[in-house]
Amino acid sequence: MEITAAVARGGDKPFSLETLELEDPRAGEVLVRIVASGVCHTDLVTKGLFPPELPIVLGHEGAGIVERIGSEVTGIAVGDHVLLTYASCGTCSRCTAGLPPYCENFVVLNTSGGRADFTSPLSNNGEKVMGAFFGQSSFATHALVPARSVVVVDKDVDLVATAPFGCGVQTGAGAVANVMKPGPNDSIAIFGVGGVGMAALMAARAIGAGTIVAVDLSADRLEVAEELGADVTIDGAAEDVVARIQAATGGGANFALDTTALNAVIAKGLEALAPMGTLVLVGLGEASMDLEIGHLTGNGKAVRGCIEGSGDPQRFIPQLLRWHAEGKFPIEKISKTYKFTDIDTALDDAHHGGTIKPILTFD
Repeated sequence: MEITAAVARGGDKPFSLETLELEDPRAGEVLVRIVASGVCHTDLVTKGLFPPELPIVLGHEGAGIVERIGSEVTGIAVGDHVLLTYASCGTCSRCTAGLPPYCENFVVLNTSGGRADFTSPLSNNGEKVMGAFFGQSSFATHALVPARSVVVVDKDVDLVATAPFGCGVQTGAGAVANVMKPGPNDSIAIFGVGGVGMAALMAARAIGAGTIVAVDLSADRLEVAEELGADVTIDGAAEDVVARIQAATGGGANFALDTTALNAVIAKGLEALAPMGTLVLVGLGEASMDLEIGHLTGNGKAVRGCIEGSGDPQRFIPQLLRWHAEGKFPIEKISKTYKFTDIDTALDDAHHGGTIKPILTFD
């Protein structure tokens, strides 16, 4: 079938809205008409720095309605409303252990620009266009998605508001809910309150964590963080960030989350922890870091990574939807919608901080 997609043909070039050919669903695949797609930092990084191959259709926070299903697909029907998430094989030891974010085939399935066999479902008059980005390539009117990347939701769920739950939101919220698991006496310092950091903040408040500290360079974002429940907000450019966190938390935070992937910020996060505290890293950025080993050996502090919220999206996305329905996860406070044709504006606003969480709409 023919679809319209935003094609990336270079990091310094605008997206090109093109008519592409999309293959019919193969066994285990689902054709979804996209209603909305969140814009994630990973889309920005991939377009600008390391696309698998060009041209490519990005987008990996899709939401829509099922139009066709391939053979061997169960539990999904035509007409179902769905949120889309990353791809996982379902058969490796990590997937069968309930840890699909750590799938042994994660890189191939999500960032190679194709399926597991490296074929792409997209083409343009015979030209191969890379697709299947995070199992989706949702910057398009339709996407061909592996069944494991499809989360069926109730038809009264707002697909536009909740589209970002498939990646950035579950990454931040899951880092708190699935990794930290804070109690009411635990404090959390969040470094960087963009979309991922705000999701972490909302999850911490939904769970009922103790003191929540938000650190960012943007006064506007810190104001929103305070509205969402941050007890203390700190300008990341201040010289006494660590001291202020320690003062706010009674000696140091029990948990810290870094969304920036900047060495200098990570070092502050580790230093700001209380003894036996844990720093969780979710950001994509600098490839290496220098840590003060004394913080680890002398104070029992821990540093660990987290991918996609370290949870099973088939279970965790429904939890996010329950929080949203209960008013505990007001994603609308950080979101702004853009028409699909305004995709370049949406990404530019996200890059420069004008919008915390852009969402593209297709209707």
